Amino acid sequence: MHVVMFADQHLESLGGAQVSMRLQKRFLERAGHVVTVVAPRPHRPAAHDASYLDLPSLPITVDREYALAWPGARTDRFLDAEMGARLPVDVVHVQADFWGAFVGHRYADRHGLPVVHTMHNRVDVGIEATAPFPGLVLRALNAWARRALPRGGTAAVAGRGTAPVGRGIDGWAYLRRLAALSHAVTAPSAHFARRLERHGVAPSVDVIWNGIDDDALDAALAAGPTERRPGRPRFVWLGRMSPEKRLLPFLEAVAESRIDAEVEIIGGGGQLRAAQRLVERRAPVASVAFAGRLPYAETLRRLADADAVLQTSIGFETQGMTVFEAASLGTPAVVSDSDIGAELGAGTWAVPDATVAALAQTLRRAAADIAAGSPVTPDESVAERFRQSSRTAAMVAVYERAVTAGR
Repeated sequence: MHVVMFADQHLESLGGAQVSMRLQKRFLERAGHVVTVVAPRPHRPAAHDASYLDLPSLPITVDREYALAWPGARTDRFLDAEMGARLPVDVVHVQADFWGAFVGHRYADRHGLPVVHTMHNRVDVGIEATAPFPGLVLRALNAWARRALPRGGTAAVAGRGTAPVGRGIDGWAYLRRLAALSHAVTAPSAHFARRLERHGVAPSVDVIWNGIDDDALDAALAAGPTERRPGRPRFVWLGRMSPEKRLLPFLEAVAESRIDAEVEIIGGGGQLRAAQRLVERRAPVASVAFAGRLPYAETLRRLADADAVLQTSIGFETQGMTVFEAASLGTPAVVSDSDIGAELGAGTWAVPDATVAALAQTLRRAAADIAAGSPVTPDESVAERFRQSSRTAAMVAVYERAVTAGR
């Protein structure tokens, strides 16, 4: 098949969805399929791939990491012209929540193509965490969707029945608009899929985890952990440095806990300087190192070397990919989001509530267990269930069903 993926951000930018899409693309190609990825043109140096189709865009963050491609007639004409040499297309896979979703659904509607839509984002929680007036933003977003998305009140979802669009203004109404234009809807976790169903986004949502690179997993497992300093735990926090990820409360908890540990922060984002200043001001007992952005294979090696990985966001993550990667490598996690902890199963220290004090207490408990040689242990089956090869096979089955439903 020729699969055309649509993303809000270029695949070489920072973010879990981008990492997942790069893996999906590579493993689809490995299985003999053709992939085109449509996303905003980057405004920072980035690796290029012949499968990337970059749309005209505007940078939207100070660090120029992220960009916006405006959905409209001009973008439609540009996309159709660029896609001319890449035809035919079998299925559109929208893995975007905003402008990328609008562009993708418009493209599919113009050309009568079936759509699989992967919901990566709790839109309501994300906007509440990042926007000063979330209610107004959601109103504007729903109004934008009414103008930019193809006309039509209902569409087949997952090949069964129809989904009402309605005129709501919250995050769920917005996601219903996207799902109503799709022939199948997927989510990267069971807890998010069931939540989508309960809110009427789609009557049936397929659960397909974001996976881990089979080759990188095998290499990391073969290499084994590096030698550790006895009695001194090694913690890793990994992610985008933005408010919803709760990096600053985590660093406050590190200082409050007074654990003697090595803490490594991997990633980048707008809160980097604030995080560095917090560490300078609080001077925690633990050593805190900012590693910046790292290549995927090196990131996995750091996770394998860690005694525990930290997941500190609450209610925002639709999967919590980092802790699944860590569990695949045998590394347990301190988990703040109870939904993620439940899906992961064994191998977690659960943070009882959202306070800094609760996180500090859990860090002390984890550090003590690690120092005593009795840490919690992840479920070994995660490593096999999380491999990208198995996730790609599951998604291809969804593509085939959507193509059949779209005929």
